[in-house]
Amino acid sequence: MNRVLKSAFLVLLLVGASAAMAEDYRIAFVNATKVFEESPQYQAARKRLQKEFSRREKDLLSSQSQLKQLEEKLKRDGTVMSESEVKRLERDILSRRRKLKNAQTEFREDLNLRQNEEFKKLRTQVREVIRDVGKAENIDLIVSDGVVYFSKRIDISEMVLEKLRELVSK
Repeated sequence: MNRVLKSAFLVLLLVGASAAMAEDYRIAFVNATKVFEESPQYQAARKRLQKEFSRREKDLLSSQSQLKQLEEKLKRDGTVMSESEVKRLERDILSRRRKLKNAQTEFREDLNLRQNEEFKKLRTQVREVIRDVGKAENIDLIVSDGVVYFSKRIDISEMVLEKLRELVSK
C-alpha cells in the first residue's frame, strides 16, 4: 500500500513538473558589445576623454618634435660643434628623452584609468537598461556574450539601444 501511494505521488509530481516545464519561456539575446559601442553614451564618453586628454597629447607630440629637431641638429652640426657643445646637446637629448618617456607612460596610465572609470559607469547603465527591457518585455532569460548561435528573432540589442538613446534625449 505504501508503495502504491509513493508511486501515485511520484506520478503526480512528474505530471506537475512537466506542466510547469511546458510553460512558455521568453528568451532573448543581447549583443552587449554592439550596444556598448553604438550607444550615444559611449560616443559622449569618448568625446569627453578626447577633450580631457587632447592638450596633454599635443604637448607630448610637441616634445617629440623638439627632441627630433635636437637629434637632427646633433647629426647635422655635430661635426662642426665643439666637444663640450656636443656633450651638452647629447645630455640635453638624453634628459628630454627620459622626460618624454615618463610623460608618455604617465599619459597612457591616466588615460587608461579614466577610460576604465567612464566605461565602468556605462557598463552599469547598459546592464540596468537590459534588465529594464527584460522586465518590460516579460523576458525570462537574457543571454549575452559567449553565445554560439542566436536567432535574430530573440535579439533585443536594438531595443536596448533605443532605450539608451531615449535616456540621452531626456
